[in-house]
Amino acid sequence: MRRTSNRTEPRLLAAVGGLLGALVASGCAAMPDSGGITKVELSQGSADKNLQARVYPMAPGRGAKPRELLTGFLDAVTADEGYDTARKYLTESAAATWNPDAGTQVLTATATTAGQDVTDTDTVVSATVTGQLVATVDERHSYLLVAGQNNVSSDFTFVREGGEWRIDKLPPGVIMNETNFRNSFRQVERFFYTAPDPSSAVAGNTGQEVLVADPIYLRRRIDPLASAARALVQGPSTWLSPVVGTAFPSGTTVEEVGIDDNRGAHVRLGGADAGEPTGCRRMATQLFYTLADQGKGLDRLELKGRHGTCTASRNDGPATGPGSLAGSASTQQYYQRADNGVLMKIDEGRTGDPVRGPLGKPQPNGTPPLGTVAVSRDGGWAAAVSGDGRQVFSVPLSDSTASMGEPVLSAPAKGGDKDDGFASPSWDGRGDLWVVDRGKQNPRVVMVRGNKSYTVPVEGLTGQTVESLKIASDGARVALVVKTPGVATSSLVFGLVVHGGTKEAPTAKITGIRRAAPTITDVASVSWVETDQLLVLGKEVDRTQQLHYISTDGSQSSDTRLGIGESMRTVSASESRGDVLTQAPPVLAVSDTKVYRLLNNQWREAQLIDKPRSFFYPG
Repeated sequence: MRRTSNRTEPRLLAAVGGLLGALVASGCAAMPDSGGITKVELSQGSADKNLQARVYPMAPGRGAKPRELLTGFLDAVTADEGYDTARKYLTESAAATWNPDAGTQVLTATATTAGQDVTDTDTVVSATVTGQLVATVDERHSYLLVAGQNNVSSDFTFVREGGEWRIDKLPPGVIMNETNFRNSFRQVERFFYTAPDPSSAVAGNTGQEVLVADPIYLRRRIDPLASAARALVQGPSTWLSPVVGTAFPSGTTVEEVGIDDNRGAHVRLGGADAGEPTGCRRMATQLFYTLADQGKGLDRLELKGRHGTCTASRNDGPATGPGSLAGSASTQQYYQRADNGVLMKIDEGRTGDPVRGPLGKPQPNGTPPLGTVAVSRDGGWAAAVSGDGRQVFSVPLSDSTASMGEPVLSAPAKGGDKDDGFASPSWDGRGDLWVVDRGKQNPRVVMVRGNKSYTVPVEGLTGQTVESLKIASDGARVALVVKTPGVATSSLVFGLVVHGGTKEAPTAKITGIRRAAPTITDVASVSWVETDQLLVLGKEVDRTQQLHYISTDGSQSSDTRLGIGESMRTVSASESRGDVLTQAPPVLAVSDTKVYRLLNNQWREAQLIDKPRSFFYPG
């Protein structure tokens, strides 16, 4: 198999070795040409996962034995020219029925070989590819991490056809190791609208809908734009589907996708009526953000369907793009003084001024400084946990004469446990406040809407309790840090927020619990960043504290781990998309005495910040 370097990726340095065939050849003894059962090892290899190589497939050679066929086939499925060459390794009937799009098994394998030499009289040969399953990609292109040690095997059967050995039986989908998977596939986002909230506080209005990212994995160099468009019209992932919807009717097909020289995309659909302006524009908006996520720098999209044409761009109103609910104040920075708990607001060119109202003043004598503070997405309100953790206040920031008022949440007198009480207030973009009540007798998650609180059940947590949370601006997804009683370590999970009920009696529940980054066993701080990723300050086993970027599908970016000092306690990031023009640094970290900003992958101390306890963006 022949390869050349491909420099389309921003971090590309050189072509890499380690295709599956080479790994098989170097990672174990040659697979015997036998009529018995044979196993092939898929070795991970040492190639850098961040380096990309363009792969050109090779057809089977004349007289190739089963060993060569299996090696060549496993190489051919990683090729960048589609699956036509891979089908040449199959019998005519197998080539007609094999579905490579049925899913992908991502393996890191250890296996042995066995069997006897193939003889001229053999007519059927079997082989088994085994390995440890790391993840799967389903037929909807969704990535799913597999926890624990999961050894799997896939059987292949070879027969003679026209005098040549060919694969006659094989599993659906494709098999790759991690290196080849990262070389062949790329994570992209498709976008779907948030589902209506029947309990919206505005009569007759089920809430502003915004686009939510649904990460998927597509082949890097096999028609990426058309593949993304086709994946979009198929509908959302199984995991995300309870909280989102789509504008595309069932039966919609993508007939053509192109980009012109003026950064405009053009899509023609089949099976979709584009004659109704609102429906057409909603479809076009989903397509625009999905294709723009491919890094093509699109300015607009034109959609053609039955009976009509419409356009979409980033500047269309009302705003429904990703992060639209992050709020007008999403890049505003705040910090809380460590000496007196006063909340400070950073204005351009200034070191910070106290906010208006009671949070901008020290607490009265005899009252401990306030605990954790969170500012709403629009900058109009702040939630503050009392110093003893027993009360939560919701305070306006626009009224300098306002008082703390009555707490929106209260708990019984503290029993002396420092981990008992309210924690991690967090605002979604619809104005709802989310808080964790860590009371030992009745730990729970609470949603505060207006001045009323509602307990939010968390489905799927077996024997674990929620220690902290961070709600996304769309209000549909939430990150939870959970612990098992009696266990020192913590873990990170994602959940979906399903709203129900009525305006007078709203309900909410967290469901669809999904483990994220299982190698991180000590989570110190989390923050949403650009609406589709989570920034996590935490440790892996026997490693120092690092900064990790975690996708909502649970996968961890291997490109973006950043070293960070052990003294760092919290991190914060803005959910503003990268296309928003802002001078605000995207990531902030706070140690015991200093604030650091991440600029160009370098930590820079913020020299003028005085006595910070925390430093954060709204949310």
